[in-house]
Amino acid sequence: MLASEDVDAAEQFKQNLSLAVTTKSDNQRRDALSHLTNQLSAKPPNNPVGTAGVLTRLLPLISDSSTSVRARLLGLFRALPPSEVRPHVEKILMYVRGGMTHLASEIRTDALNLMEWLLDAAGDEVVSCPGGWLKTLNSFSSMLGWNPNVGAAISNQGWTSASKTTLGGAAKKGAAEVQARQIQVLTRFLATGFKPELPVPYDPRAYWDSIYRLPAVSNPFAHLNLFGAPRDEDSEMYPDRSSRQRVFDAKWRQAILSGMDGAKKEGGAVGRAAASLDRVLSDGLRESNSAFI
Repeated sequence: MLASEDVDAAEQFKQNLSLAVTTKSDNQRRDALSHLTNQLSAKPPNNPVGTAGVLTRLLPLISDSSTSVRARLLGLFRALPPSEVRPHVEKILMYVRGGMTHLASEIRTDALNLMEWLLDAAGDEVVSCPGGWLKTLNSFSSMLGWNPNVGAAISNQGWTSASKTTLGGAAKKGAAEVQARQIQVLTRFLATGFKPELPVPYDPRAYWDSIYRLPAVSNPFAHLNLFGAPRDEDSEMYPDRSSRQRVFDAKWRQAILSGMDGAKKEGGAVGRAAASLDRVLSDGLRESNSAFI
């Protein structure tokens, strides 16, 4: 039987969870998120609805109009156990990508912080889940203006003019810092996708285990999409490094190269970020048949 204090704490958690998404007051939403974060960070943590319940209710706040609410939301997500976040990466990415392509520049910038958190918590799942690779690259394309269908136009007009016609609009104070930040997070995302896989230690029983042992995951053949709705190329799973290299080279090689070369010429923070991107691409694609180098 639960003590009355435990019941009260659970009810308070649920009330604040509801308040965080229903109240119209920015301050109340912010304070409710602070309470939830304190409960999730406690030892032991108090989370009567589970990580799935928290994410289901709070993910829409990624595009909240209040800067302070979005900041508190990031802190709350960081308090969630990474092992419990990983099964929900596909759903989380949908909202993060929505933030990355939002009309408000502040929301787009904060969405990059969430992308970094997600890469920290579940990087392998981010780049391998359905839509995690190409759909996320499409979102970075919208932010930067690196459109794979107009790679030649980017090369001719220059990276800055191309990128600002998409989401950035006219040049604003601090635009270079924002663009550098976007390239930095893109670099981090690509580094995760191109990370070499660890070699599997030799196991003489592996052959028979692959035939007779029960799978350790709930849907071991999800990548085959045997019973799901047909998916387009952007929504497919790319579960290994070689498949991500292949589709990246086919769809994004020219656009990324054109944008990166133009960014280098700008110098400053943007040029330094582009140089880091160049190194990641060179290392990540060195072993592929269509490497950049």
